[in-house]
Amino acid sequence: MAAIAGRPVGVLGAGMYVPEKILTNSDLEKMVDTSDEWIVERSGIRERHIMADGESNASMASSASIAALRDAGVSPECVSMVIVGTNSPDTLLPGVGPTVQDLIGAHMAGGMDIQAGCAGSLYGMAAAAGGIASGMWGNVVVVGSEAMSRIVDWTHRSTCVLFGDGAGACVMGPWRPGALRLTHADLVADGAYRGLITLPAGLAAEPASEDTVRERRHFVKMDGAEVFKFVNRKIPAYLENFCDSCGITTTCVDRWIFHQANIRILEGISRRMGIPMEKFVINVDRYGNTSAASIMIGMCEARSDGRIGPGQRTLMCSFGAGMAYGALLLES
Repeated sequence: MAAIAGRPVGVLGAGMYVPEKILTNSDLEKMVDTSDEWIVERSGIRERHIMADGESNASMASSASIAALRDAGVSPECVSMVIVGTNSPDTLLPGVGPTVQDLIGAHMAGGMDIQAGCAGSLYGMAAAAGGIASGMWGNVVVVGSEAMSRIVDWTHRSTCVLFGDGAGACVMGPWRPGALRLTHADLVADGAYRGLITLPAGLAAEPASEDTVRERRHFVKMDGAEVFKFVNRKIPAYLENFCDSCGITTTCVDRWIFHQANIRILEGISRRMGIPMEKFVINVDRYGNTSAASIMIGMCEARSDGRIGPGQRTLMCSFGAGMAYGALLLES
């Protein structure tokens, strides 16, 4: 864990975008062997947003970024870097980051992607904090954007019901009064569990072939039961230690923004840590698992509706493929 030293770092604004099309559990009942009751019982998800033809990861990320810049009162010309956390880029080359950099008019900025599973945008915020605190960067746009509907197997009922599309973004820069201040950050990976969430084929390890297409190996594969066990075994103790290293207890945290993987995972964390669910930002019922976008969408909504307010501490935590996870502490 590291306290953010050097120049104070703030979250100056936030924005989000979700596609207009909504896919409900009732819609899924017509597509695969499932039911609304089965999905809600196991995940808490009731609907998710799905990209339309003509939309892309980059278009969603750009819309969220423009909203965040507007909220922050920062012009694109004043952006030093665009960082996009994503696991579903439109193309591997070029990345989403450089594309967004162009689409939003941040012509003086760099652009890059971070792939760290569902923790990608949290890793992006930590990277941005380091660049800002050191003086290397000024304002940084950090995005979590996912086109998950393009990489899930819509014939596999245990997986396809979980995911949705969307993007969330924030503008980070030198802290100013009224902004959230990012005070601490920690990033972890446990590669011994990298096989729990995979997309097996299509790259160097397993190039595309007739066999990989026939075997449907170009879609996300996930061992949901083992992911559930991993998160509930690792995350509570990790967060206890994180808070201790920040000089606080978990009871000092006013708002928790977790990755919206599954309501049952969040309930398990709540029980193990003794944190009331009322302190959690929950939107998995409306968006499903939007992977790297989920904590950014949660932060945007919580800022907008006042759940993150003056004098509060907010802890953001995400976890996903890799298995990569981490936490950030924000104060307002």
